[in-house]
Amino acid sequence: MDIRLHLLESFAATGTDGRRYKVCAYERLGLVPGSDDVWEPTGVAEYRLDDGRRLEAGQGDAMLVAGSDVVLTRA
Repeated sequence: MDIRLHLLESFAATGTDGRRYKVCAYERLGLVPGSDDVWEPTGVAEYRLDDGRRLEAGQGDAMLVAGSDVVLTRA
């Protein structure tokens, strides 16, 4: 299945390392079968840093930078 990301919002977050990060929230879109360029929402959202690194959901509003021990909270 072909996937595109549609930016929903971006916001600032503070990491447990003391740094500030820009978080981007995306909705995944899937190509409608049989079409060349018609995309529809899949109902799946994902979060990434503005440099493309993925974020994993944590407890509450916390997010973990994938592959690290840095936890982010919305600033």
